Amino acid sequence: MSRQKRPSTLADRYAVLLETTRVLASTRSLDELCRAAYRETARVLETDGFYISRYNPERDLARVVFYADQGQERTSAVTYRGTASAVLRTGEPAIVSENVEGRSILTLGQQESEATQSAITTPIRLEGTVAGAISAQSYRAGAYDESDLQLLQAIADIVGVAMENSDQVAELERRRTEAEHIEEIGRRLSGSLEVGQIMTLVTDAALALLNADGAHLFRLDGRLATCGASAGEQAYPTLGTFEIGDELLGRLRAGDAVVVDDVRRDDAISEPLRRHLLDGSLVAVPMTAGDRTTGFLAASSLKTKEYSLPAVQLLTRLAAQASVAMENAELHARLETLSLTDPLTGLPNRRHLRIHLAKETAAAVRGRRLAVVIFDVDGFKELNDTRGHLEGDRALRLMAQTLSTLGRAMNLVARFGGDEFISVLSESSYAGAKLYAERVCSLVASHPQLAAFSLTLSYGIAVYDPAVMDVPDDLVRIADRQLYQAKARRRGQVSTP
Repeated sequence: MSRQKRPSTLADRYAVLLETTRVLASTRSLDELCRAAYRETARVLETDGFYISRYNPERDLARVVFYADQGQERTSAVTYRGTASAVLRTGEPAIVSENVEGRSILTLGQQESEATQSAITTPIRLEGTVAGAISAQSYRAGAYDESDLQLLQAIADIVGVAMENSDQVAELERRRTEAEHIEEIGRRLSGSLEVGQIMTLVTDAALALLNADGAHLFRLDGRLATCGASAGEQAYPTLGTFEIGDELLGRLRAGDAVVVDDVRRDDAISEPLRRHLLDGSLVAVPMTAGDRTTGFLAASSLKTKEYSLPAVQLLTRLAAQASVAMENAELHARLETLSLTDPLTGLPNRRHLRIHLAKETAAAVRGRRLAVVIFDVDGFKELNDTRGHLEGDRALRLMAQTLSTLGRAMNLVARFGGDEFISVLSESSYAGAKLYAERVCSLVASHPQLAAFSLTLSYGIAVYDPAVMDVPDDLVRIADRQLYQAKARRRGQVSTP
C-alpha cells in the first residue's frame, strides 16, 4: 500500500476524488477518518510515508494524530510547534523534491535506503483557518509534481470538511457525556451533608472529567490556601497550606478563571505550589459563598498548555455545584452544632448528653467501665439574687471553662440544666470518678473569680452496674440521688435513701 500508479487522466482523478468524498462523508470518528484518508490517498499517490496532524493556533501546537510507514498504520503522540512548519505558518501547500530531511518537520523511514527523499504537504482548512496538515512522502527523489500537490490539496479540503463533521459529532458526544456526569455528580453532592465527602467527590470528578494528572480543592483564609482534598498523580498533601500569590489571589477574588500554560514560568503560581507540581499546566476557578471567594478548584497536568476554554467551562460548573453543596453542608453543621450546644456556656447541651450517654452505655453493656458525675453550684441562687443574672451567667461560663480544663478526649462535660453540670467518664471506676470530682472542686475553690463569688460545688457519682441499671437515665438518676444526699449533708440535714 505504498507506491501506487497515479490515475492517467483528469477524469480518473476526478473519479477518485468523488469516491474519497463518499468514503469520508460517511466517517465520523477522527481515527476512522485518518485511516480512510490514508487509504484513499494511497490509491492515487505514492505513500511510502504519510501523516496527518491537527493544529491549535492559539497554542501554536501541532500534534500528529496518524501516520503510516511502509503501509503500517499507526497513531502517534508526536507534537511540534506549528510556526516551525511553513505549511501551517503560511497556509500554503509545499512540494520538496530533495533534501527532505533538512526541510521537513517529520520524515519517515528507518534505513538510508528506505528514507523519505521527496514529499508534498498541504494544509487542512477548517472555517477559514489552518487546522492541520496532510503529507505524502516517497523514498525516491522527484516523485511528485504540481498536479500531485493539487490532488493532495483537494483531498485535504475534503478531509477538512469531514474533520469538521467529525469534530461536531465528537463535541456533541462530549457534551452529552459531560452533562450526564455533571447531573450524576449533582445528585451525589446534593445527597451529602459532609464537607469532607463533598470535597472528595468534586476532586475525583474533576480528575476524571478533565483527564487530569491532579485535581485539587483549596480553601482560602486571607492569603493562605489550605488543601481540603486532592487526587491523582499530582495530588497535593491534604491540609497542606501555602501562601497564595497576589496575582492568583486577585484574579480569583475578581471571579476570574486562571489558566497557567507552564507552571515553571508563570508568576501567578506561588513557589510552594510550583515546587510540588514541578512541571506542566494548571487551570483554577474560584469557589464562592455569596459575594465571598472561599476557595478554588484546580486541575493540573504534567503536560504544558493542556487547558483551554472547554476545561475552564467544565471546571467552573463543578466549582459552582461544589460551592452550593459545601455552603449547605456548613450551614447544616452550624445548625447541628447549635442544636447540640448550650448557648450560654458553649458546652454540649442536654440533647447532646443523651446521645453521648446512650452510646457510652451501649459500650458499658459490652464490658467497658463507665461513670457519671453530676455537679451542682452551691450558693448560685444567692448570687443571682444579690448580684443579678448577668453576674450569675458569667459565673456559669467560668464554671464551664473550669470543668472543661480537666476533661479528656474520651469524656464529655455538659450543662445538665440551670446550675448543674454533668461529666461522663469513660473507662473510669468509682475511685477514679471521685478523684476527678475532688480535683474539680479544688480547682473551683482556688479559682480567684469563682472564689470571689463565694461559689463551691457539690457532686454525686454513679458507676454503671448492669444488675441495677437498664437504661442510660438510670445512671443519671442514681448520680442525682447521690448529689441530693451530698447537698443535704452540707446543709446539716438528714438524708433518706
